[in-house]
Formats: sequence, structure tokens, C-alpha cells
Amino acid sequence: MRIGKSVDKKLAVYLVTLIVLHLIAIFPGFFASYDFSTQDRDSIYSPPSSLRFVDQKGLWHWRLSACTKQASQSGSIDLEKNDPKEGETCAPVRFLISGSRYRVLGLFESSLHLFGVNPPNKILVFGTDSFGRDVFSRFVYGSQISLLAGILATILTLAIGTVFGAVAGYYGGWMDAILMRGAEMFLALPWLYLLFAIRAFLPLHISPGKTFLLLIGVIGVVGWARPARLVRGVVLSGKERGYCRAAKMYGASDLYVMRRHLLPQTYSVILTQSALLIPQYILAEVTLSFLGLGVGEPVASWGNMLATLQEYDVLVSYWWMWAPGIAVIPVFLSYQLLANALQERAKCSASQ
Repeated sequence: MRIGKSVDKKLAVYLVTLIVLHLIAIFPGFFASYDFSTQDRDSIYSPPSSLRFVDQKGLWHWRLSACTKQASQSGSIDLEKNDPKEGETCAPVRFLISGSRYRVLGLFESSLHLFGVNPPNKILVFGTDSFGRDVFSRFVYGSQISLLAGILATILTLAIGTVFGAVAGYYGGWMDAILMRGAEMFLALPWLYLLFAIRAFLPLHISPGKTFLLLIGVIGVVGWARPARLVRGVVLSGKERGYCRAAKMYGASDLYVMRRHLLPQTYSVILTQSALLIPQYILAEVTLSFLGLGVGEPVASWGNMLATLQEYDVLVSYWWMWAPGIAVIPVFLSYQLLANALQERAKCSASQ
């Protein structure tokens, strides 16, 4: 009982963490301080703002201030100044502040942001990029693309895998042989290189919306084999049990037996697989966008934001451009820990 309670507490913590992360993706305009596409050519590659309770004169204040370096007349930041505070402007950080307008869920407009500073001052959590765009705002908006691509592709994969696995396990015979040989073929292929090959044959010059749907379709269809094999094993063992045989003797249809008795047994497998597949598919989207095969500019995604690191001068000179890649780590860890907790929960339920 104690082990089960500790596992439930872990599940609750990981679920709350993931819910918070996905809420940020659902309402990016509220959590981002600026519009992701707004450019400021006078603030190219500005470093992140420093947050402090001390103003430029060294006086303490109870309110947190954001101090941002100002660009020179050439439009670049001088990072070699002897005095790190020279050329800075500080402004108090305000919460629930009015700023750039955005649409909430595409339904209505709002200008309320979680935090910010009064213009013309700026707060740059992750600095700016080569166009003077706020990297943090682009990261928050980009989470919509990357997280949604992972979730939708996982739903597609699990739907295909559940149907194929249930049919193969329930009917067996030639149908089982065909589906499982196909699954073995997909498992043997290196899926990442297969994604590259499939995406390379698709048109490159298409709209971001169509590219996003193509990514979901390609990623989702490629990964169905492993969930199908797991579902097949559950259905194969479940169909021989007494209650399934009794249901069939009383005239229950095959669809009823699978829907009522067999598929509920696969829920734990499906949940665990979803927790494992979502971060893999997020990484697949990030990789394809990083290589220029995914969603392109000006739409923000984690992959095309990291694509600027392919330039050597950006890689070695502007460390804050690594921020989107580092910030992705908590998402992957949360999903991995959730998958482990789900597996522990399934073992506890089986032992009781």
C-alpha cells in the first residue's frame, strides 16, 4: 500500500508539471512578453536581461528590476565593455501588464501578459536573435508547434497500432502474419533516417500549416509497430480467458468482445507508450525543423530556432541562443519520469 501511495504521489507531481508546461503552450500570448514575430533591428543579439533588486546607482529596492543592455548605433551589442553595467537601462518588472495584442485560442483578442516592463524598456529573458526578436517569446510560441506535433503524432501512432494489434491478436492466422511481418519491417528500419527520406520526397515549398500536418502524418505513421506488438500480446492472452469465451457463447460479436473485454486491458500499455512516444516525436519534429525539413520561418518552432546554431559565429559568440535547447530538457525528463511511474503503477496493480 505504501509503495502504491508513493507511486501515486509521483504520478501527481509529474502530471501537474506537464499540465503547467502544456498550459503555457496553450496560452502562449499570456506567458510571452512580446509577439514572436516583432523585429527590432536595433537590438540584434541582445543578451538576456539581468534581474536584480539593485538599481544602476547601487540602491536596493523591494521590486525586481530587469536591466537590459542597449544596442550601439551600429545595431549590435558590445559584449567586451569593461563595465558590465555600462549602457544598461533598468525598469521594474510588472505582473499582469498590458502589452502587444494576441488571440486567445483563436477566439478573442487580449493584451494581458503575465510579466513585462513599461515601454520603451524591455525584458529579455532569453535575449534576442539575428532579427532582434525576443527569443523567450518565440520559444513559448514555438512550444505550440513542437508539443502539439508530438501529441497529435502519438495519437495517430497509437490509433494505428491499437487497431492493427487488436486485429492481429484477435483473429490470428494470415492476418496476424501479414501485420506482424509489416511491424517487424518498420522496427528494423532506422526510423529517423526513414523520416528524413520520406520528408525529402515531399514538397519543400508549402505553407507552414500543410508542413505541420505532413510532419504529424509522417511521424505518426512510421512509429505504429511497437505499440501494435504490445497490444497484440495483451489481446492474444486476453481472448483465451473464460469471460471472453462466455461472451462469444452467448452471441456477442467480435467488435463487442474487443471493445468491452479486450481493449480496456490495453489502456495501461497505451498510456505508458504515449508517455514514451510524445518526447520522441517532439525530438523528431525538432530535428526535422533544425535541418530545414520542418516548419520554417517566420513561424516559431523549437527546431528552427536552434537552426541558427549551425552558424559558427552564433554558436561560439551568443550563448543565449542555446536557451531553447536547454529549456526542452525538463519536458523530456517529465515525460520519461511519467512513463516510469506509469510502469510502476501497472506493476503495483498487477501484484495486488
